[in-house]
Amino acid sequence: MGHNLGIIKIISQRMFEYLQIMLNSMFTAQSSLINTTKVSQQVLATQPQLPPLLAMTSAGLGLAVIALLVYGKIQVEKLEKKIKFQKFRARELEKKFKLALETIRKMETNPDLVNSRDFNLDYLRMRMSEEVFHFAILNQIKVQVKDKISQALRPNQAQQGIVGVASSGRQVDETFDVEYETGIGPKLSKRVLFRVQMRLIKLPTQATSATISQIIDCIETYLSPVEGEDNWQPTIQGRIIYMHWDQKAKPTPLLVIEQTNEGVNVTFRTSRQQNISAQDNYPGVNRSGAAK
Repeated sequence: MGHNLGIIKIISQRMFEYLQIMLNSMFTAQSSLINTTKVSQQVLATQPQLPPLLAMTSAGLGLAVIALLVYGKIQVEKLEKKIKFQKFRARELEKKFKLALETIRKMETNPDLVNSRDFNLDYLRMRMSEEVFHFAILNQIKVQVKDKISQALRPNQAQQGIVGVASSGRQVDETFDVEYETGIGPKLSKRVLFRVQMRLIKLPTQATSATISQIIDCIETYLSPVEGEDNWQPTIQGRIIYMHWDQKAKPTPLLVIEQTNEGVNVTFRTSRQQNISAQDNYPGVNRSGAAK
């Protein structure tokens, strides 16, 4: 925009100089006609007069230059107005951006909102005790796991040892949304309740279908209301996994399921004393996301 403004100014200056040259030439021609002798006047009088083409052309060019100067001035004023408007708009957007950042900072540090996050997660577990809500959420989780994770877990021909079992460990990192319809009547709409992120190592110990079933069981048990002692330990493929709510995920809650290749196999024993020692060696995870 500034480049166009400079070009218009240069053109206007050139046209103004051209107009001055034309006017000077006209004045010179008039003075020369006054100073001519009577003889030359008689000769010119005897000759037929030429049409005033030069005067008409000069007048037309002068009018064109004036019109061009006026048009250029109008365009320059329009460009200046646009520049002022864009600067004003940029300042307003900057103010709104700073206000939004300040609002987000206050919301993240507000203790009431921080506590309401835990309250919402507890309320989610309470709703899971309802049959209709439990069926809707669990059925959606089953579909999402089978659709988005089964492809990542399924071995290809190069890695396949036996039918349905991979011959080497594979990294799995998938995330999906769990939605639920809220509202009344025509205002019914789907909203994201929470997200599930899975970071797993697919080991060649069992079929993919069995791994998917274990993943679904772990999520269902973790979201279910706490009954009795909260000493449940999630495992997939005989290895301990870590399930927790990511406190940094905002604003939608994120349930993280993590399993590393360095995990140890779990051995279940019937002896109470041996179970206690095993829990000391591998502390469990309560369903609120805190380690036991």
